[in-house]
Amino acid sequence: MTTVASPIIANTSNHRTVGVPPASLCQRSVGGSPAFPIQRAGRPRSSSLLLFCLLGGLHLFAQEYPTPPPTRIVPYKQTPQGELALHIFNPANSEASPRPAIVFFFGGGWATGTAEQFYAECAFLASKGWVAISADYRIKSKHRTSPFESVADGKSAIRWIRSHAKELNIDPNRIVAAGASAGGQVAAATAILPGLDDPADDLSVSCRPVALVLFYPVIDNGPTGYGYKAVGERYKEFSPLHNIASPVPPTLVFLGTKDKFIPVATAKEFQSRLQKVGTRCDLHLVEGAGHPIYSYKDVSPPHRDFLRSTPLQFLESLP
Repeated sequence: MTTVASPIIANTSNHRTVGVPPASLCQRSVGGSPAFPIQRAGRPRSSSLLLFCLLGGLHLFAQEYPTPPPTRIVPYKQTPQGELALHIFNPANSEASPRPAIVFFFGGGWATGTAEQFYAECAFLASKGWVAISADYRIKSKHRTSPFESVADGKSAIRWIRSHAKELNIDPNRIVAAGASAGGQVAAATAILPGLDDPADDLSVSCRPVALVLFYPVIDNGPTGYGYKAVGERYKEFSPLHNIASPVPPTLVFLGTKDKFIPVATAKEFQSRLQKVGTRCDLHLVEGAGHPIYSYKDVSPPHRDFLRSTPLQFLESLP
């Protein structure tokens, strides 16, 4: 049962509906000098940075000041189409005991997007003691690749982070995968899909995160879902919704009730299938919101605090 509360939240077990005005697809850009220099392994980088977000992105933790740049940008994978990097935000006291980590994958239909989409989210979570990372992965517009390479790169990113946990001061057993739209599919794939690994990866290193945080994820890629034209009959190995056969890490999902790509029924079916295999899945429906959830031009979007705090509360509630 779904109950719409006014003005904010209705809680029906692990299912919530949040009231919020409708959103529109738009872009945002943030300019200015970074608060501290970026370090990129093996090459210099200018101290000036233009932050922008392409269509399909999500700006959940909007701030009223320019988002700071990452602490450093580190290459994690060399592909035939070019180098891929991790944009790493460290907490202020990065020398403390190993930290939990969260890895974000940007949205854009496996075709467009940028890791800079999640800089604001990473900065916020780093301020709460997390090592927060926004990952590059191959996309059609830049690399002329398919969604299958996107998934392989997502798995490679988690393996690289886990295998370099000591130098990153990360607890290898506390790595969370997160993402929006197609990036949500990539994040879910790291936990759910049994294949689509890069042959060059060390498969002895697990790519499985301990939890998933998914913002309007395109998790049904079958004939009636999103992305079927790009993956065709291979959806059976690509679609998270069609590969739930055993327990999955605890999962948090946000979806607007007016999302034109993902029906609410799809999110509920995803939740139901996860629960049937013994997985916790918390689903939060944002009343009236579309895809993405709200405009990136909003400096203080409705329910920002809820969307900022809920992932932290969810992750902190896990064993």
